[in-house]
Parts: sequence; structure tokens; C-alpha cells
Amino acid sequence: MDTDLAMPRVLEDADRAVLLAAPRGYCAGVDRAVITVEKALDLYGAPVYVRKQIVHNKHVVANLESRGAVFVEELDEVPAGETVVFSAHGVSPAVHAEAAERDLKTIDATCPLVTKVHHEAKRFAADDYDILLIGHEGHEEVEGTAGEAPDHIQLVQSPEDVPNIVVRDPAKVSWLSQTTLSVDETMATVNAIRERFPLLLDPPSDDICYATQNRQLAVKEISPEADLVIVVGSANSSNSVRLAEVALEAGAKAAYRVDDASEIDVAWLTGVDKVSVTSGASVPEELVDGVLSFLAERGYPDARAVHTAEESLIFALPPELRKDIRAAELAAKAAQGS
Repeated sequence: MDTDLAMPRVLEDADRAVLLAAPRGYCAGVDRAVITVEKALDLYGAPVYVRKQIVHNKHVVANLESRGAVFVEELDEVPAGETVVFSAHGVSPAVHAEAAERDLKTIDATCPLVTKVHHEAKRFAADDYDILLIGHEGHEEVEGTAGEAPDHIQLVQSPEDVPNIVVRDPAKVSWLSQTTLSVDETMATVNAIRERFPLLLDPPSDDICYATQNRQLAVKEISPEADLVIVVGSANSSNSVRLAEVALEAGAKAAYRVDDASEIDVAWLTGVDKVSVTSGASVPEELVDGVLSFLAERGYPDARAVHTAEESLIFALPPELRKDIRAAELAAKAAQGS
């Protein structure tokens, strides 16, 4: 049998191309947070409670729920004495104190890069600086950082907020930022702040995380000639939303964020030859694969990866979890030897 006749296929247009950003998807902090919940379930059994979404991706959350994780908004939903994991976005000291009062076993999966910002906030506050925190109101990371020094921190969301800033001493003003923002937008806000406060003190190092910066640089590389950019990521993922915005700023004719291939509107492909694909820092690779399969089924060729950076950073699991894993391993060895 002629397999070409038996299995009709969509012919690819010679002018079509699919570019795939590299790096994309999981960053070290997200990988650590997800593995933390998985290991906690293996070690302690279900349920393991998680305050807020462990990372901002609905597929990751649903998968962990299917394994026995229970996601709650606040600690009063966690039964006393149970295990609770704090999300990658971090929590304020008040949340730690509440957990201790309720005798909860806590595992802190806060991304180490977010923890760095918390330390910077405490240091600036100890030196009695007014701290301008650039970020989005209501985001968990912003709430956690602000909670480290509530009397010193005020939120600045954009350059438009700068004229309304009130400080005690213009010579003692510093800035910090949410780690998942657009680099360009953040620096535009910083520049506006510096115009008002020329002695503005910078953090010791850039607060925008390496993965956010790398993914934004990658999408800038694949967007200028793109008829369409598809960003895989959830709506509450700040870095995913920013990627779609950066794509448009870099010259893409259109850019859309989708949770997965099922959200792609076929009409977006009308007249489109060049498609670029990327994903936010909390997106499993299989969701990107689903988008590429969707495109392949409609006559687009295999994707060509465009590499702009290499990432090899790995964060150790939270120390409280490592301790319990080690204890369980020693107990298992002792049982085998008895």
C-alpha cells in the first residue's frame, strides 16, 4: 500500500517557519518549588497543604492537586499541626508567625532570588531608607516583600505613580522590584524615580531574576519578523504576560498568551507564515510541545530553536525538607540492616 496515499497530510508552505525561543519554560526557582511539593507528598503522604498557588500555572496546580496537594488562600484553612508549603513567591514575616502560632509544619519553597529581595528590604529598612518597591499591587511576591518592612515600603507600579511619591528624606531613598517584571518597563520607572530623587540608591544587584531577563531577551530575538508570537503561560503569571507585551514591543505583528494549545484560535493563523513560540518560567515543556503539534497539524514545519542563553542554575531543596528526606533515608537503611 502506498502510505502517502493512505495517510493524507497537510503540505507545508515553503515560506512558513516556526521559531522556538531558548531558554523558555521552567526556571530553577519554579523547578525547586514544584519538586518540593512532590517530595513532600512522597515523604509525608497526602494531604500536603500549599498556601497560594505554588507557581502561577493552572496545569501544574491541577497535577499536584491530583496527587494530593491541597491549595489554600490563607493559613486558617489548614488544620492545626498539618504540613504547609509556602509558594515560590514568598510570604511576609506575619505569615511565618501565624504558622508558628497554629503549630503548622512549614516548608518554605520561596525562590532564593525572591528571598534575596527580602534581605535587601530588611537591610534598607535597618538603614532607615524609604523603599520604593516596583511591582504589581496584589501580587503575592509584592505582598511578601512589603511585609518585611511595611513602615518603610511603598508600592510604585509605573512612571505615572512617581509624582505622587512622598518620602521623609530625598537623600535616603532606595528601590527594589518584583522579580518577574519587564526589564525595560522597570528601568523606565527607575529612571523616572531618579529624576525626582537623584540620590536614589540601587539594590546591590538587579532584582529582575535571571530567568525573566533571559526569556525576555529570547522573545526579543524571535519577534521582529514574526507574524504571530504564541506565549504559553497562565493569565496570573506576571512573567508570561510580560513576554507577550515584550514580543509586541520587539516588532511582532501579533502576540497572544495561551494556557495550552486548546486556547489557540485558528483564525490567528490566517495569512501567517512566521510563528514564534515561547513560554513563561512556570510552564512545563509538554504544554509547549502541544502548541508545536497544533502548528504541525496545520502545515507548519518543525520548529527551529533560537538560543540566546544557557541556563544551568539549580537550587537546593528547602533545608527543612532535606533534613526529613535524609532522616527517612537513614531510617530505611537501618531497617534494611536489622
